[in-house]
Amino acid sequence: RPFFFGAMLLQGAVLMIGTAVNGNKNWISVFGLFSLQPSEFLKLAMILNIALFLARREHVMSDPTKTWWPAFGNGILAMGAVILGSDLGTVIVMFLIVMVQLSIAGMPRRLVGFIVGIAVVAIPVAINISASRRARVLAWLNPSAPDPLDVNWQSKHGVWALAAGGISGTGFGDSKMKWSWIPEVENDFIFAIIGEEFGLIGAAVVIGLFIMLGFILVKIIVKTPGSYERYVLIGIMGWIVLQALVNIAVVLNFLPVLGVPLPLISSGGSSLLSTLAAIGVALGIERRNANAPLGRNARGVRKR
Repeated sequence: RPFFFGAMLLQGAVLMIGTAVNGNKNWISVFGLFSLQPSEFLKLAMILNIALFLARREHVMSDPTKTWWPAFGNGILAMGAVILGSDLGTVIVMFLIVMVQLSIAGMPRRLVGFIVGIAVVAIPVAINISASRRARVLAWLNPSAPDPLDVNWQSKHGVWALAAGGISGTGFGDSKMKWSWIPEVENDFIFAIIGEEFGLIGAAVVIGLFIMLGFILVKIIVKTPGSYERYVLIGIMGWIVLQALVNIAVVLNFLPVLGVPLPLISSGGSSLLSTLAAIGVALGIERRNANAPLGRNARGVRKR
């Protein structure tokens, strides 16, 4: 809880002393030396806080008003603090994390469907509030329409970069598109350069690595006896894998530009540190499982 409240305070400070980049006010300059993005650490804090909430209310799981709605409310608090800075992409990722965490933890399907239905209505409203968001979505829906403001510039050149890579790629360091043709090439569109330099094979390897990481986390979840640790691992798995898939879907033009970094690969210290911290938490849980004195598995059966 202290970590969650601390991250919320930092995110609140963004609204007062933060700096805006591309319409999103989501960074704090620390003495002019570097920028900190509190929303990245808020993701991990939210996962830990919701996991603690669920673990303490396992005896009332059948009552939505005592368990599922308050747990979702914790996520709403975190998402609300981020959306005030106009970062809809991060909010969408946080919503996916919360829904995966609660769904796998046992939230009734009818309640999941109800919340998703509300989100389906709320997201278009959030898009239309911002002129830049609306322009990006309309440009994505109508790629052949006139684009005098070059809203589709990144998406179009990202696809060209992937096409230029072919099967085997142009070679490490031989990308052409990274030289000012894609504005956020080191951040949101780094996967396009991976596809250009390493081709379809390299891009498939990167996707496969994220899927493998997801399966490894699932394997740890299955053999973790503690409910709190399991809920934490579920949230971490949902965060890393889903954010990676969202980023890749944006580069492949399956989704409009959302400004979501590719975990562990995109430039950005806050994203890298928070993701490594989450993986560190998962490794700590796995170490505890391995060092359990009785060597019991998730079902409490002693292993030989």
